[in-house]
Parts: sequence; C-alpha cells; structure tokens
Amino acid sequence: MALEYIRRIGKTLFGLLLCSMGSLLNIQANIGLAPWDALSIGVSKVSGISYGVVTVWIGVAILGLDLLLKEKIGVGTLLNTVLIGLMVDVLQSFHLVPLLQNFWLGVPVLLLGQALIALGSYFYISPGLGCGPRDSLMVAMGRRFSMLPIGLVRGVIEGTVLVIGWLLGAKVGLGTVISVFGISFLIQWIFRLFRFDATKLRHESIFVTGKRLFGRREKKALDYDQLIGS
Repeated sequence: MALEYIRRIGKTLFGLLLCSMGSLLNIQANIGLAPWDALSIGVSKVSGISYGVVTVWIGVAILGLDLLLKEKIGVGTLLNTVLIGLMVDVLQSFHLVPLLQNFWLGVPVLLLGQALIALGSYFYISPGLGCGPRDSLMVAMGRRFSMLPIGLVRGVIEGTVLVIGWLLGAKVGLGTVISVFGISFLIQWIFRLFRFDATKLRHESIFVTGKRLFGRREKKALDYDQLIGS
C-alpha cells in the first residue's frame, strides 16, 4: 500500500514539475499570457509579491471556493495549489530562460511550454489523487450551471480572470490565443498517446487516502493500474 502511494505521489510531483517548467516558458516567451498566468502576473505587478507566492494565494482562495461548492479535495489538489507557483519562482531564480524580446523566438518557446503543461497534466492527473483547484472550480460551476456547455463555463471563468489580469497590467497577445486554444488540443493528444481516459478516473479524496494509509484497509474502491492503463 505504501509503495503504491509513493509511486502515485512521485508521479504527481513529476507532473507538477513539468507544469511549472511549462508555465515558466510561457511567461518568458513574452508574447501573451494564459488567463490564470495573466491574473497572477497582474497581481504580482500591482503588489510587488512574486508570481509564485501570488499563484499560491490565488490557488488557496480557489480551494476555499471548491470546498464551499463541495468538490472533492485530494492530496494532488493540495500539492498543485502549493507547489506549481513556488516551483516557477525557484526555476526563475536560476535565470535559465531569459525574457525574450523577439516574437519569432517566443512562439516556439511558448509551444514547448504548452507541450510540457499538457504532458505534466497527464502525470499529475492520472494518479487519481485529485485535480488542481482551478479544474475543480470549473467542474463545480459546470455542475451548478448544467444547462450550459462545460466549454462555455470554462470560457467565462478564464475570460474573467484574463480581463482582470490585463487590467492589472499583464501582457495579452497572440500567445494568449495559442494558450487558450492550443492547450486543449495538446492535452487531448497526450492523453490519447498514453491511452488515458480521464472521464473514467475517480479521484481519491484526501480523507480516503488517509484512511487507506493509516486506517484499516477496506474493500478496494478501484483498481488504479487498470484506470490509467499501465
């Protein structure tokens, strides 16, 4: 049991690291930010607080909304909330990727960043330890406005945070368009490549994880290996 969770949490952490590297590349490409990055950068510009710390606080606020909306919170959800932003700050401190000033150099850097986020999404979602707080918010709002397509719900949420970020001084441009439409295609392609069907995966709440690790073992609720096709 413990070895299974070491493997699952390790896979989740690797996925979050890839997402952080992807976010860093998206920012340094400097041709337009994705909606949530725009919000974090905008708040960072106004407050003087680092991107990573702002991202954590925004994630904590969204996590609070998820709890109010009775969404399932897992170990992966908490790790996502805390680590991605801080990892971006750490990576940025090494100055590995300069802030690009050439549009044509920025495009491939942005696309690489999007690819890393898509790959990271597979690695952090497939262990079944919970979605990130932003994805959970989209699902929660989708349930409450079930008469609307989930794509429209996501569009309204991301459109709102994008406008706020832009008003706070974040850069919006062609990269924003690529981020909004490109990431969905890349995630779909990556999931298909790994034969992973996210709709069949039941995420495990933090309470179930704790019970399985520290309580008496109950009847197994799901076969994790079968769900991720490994």
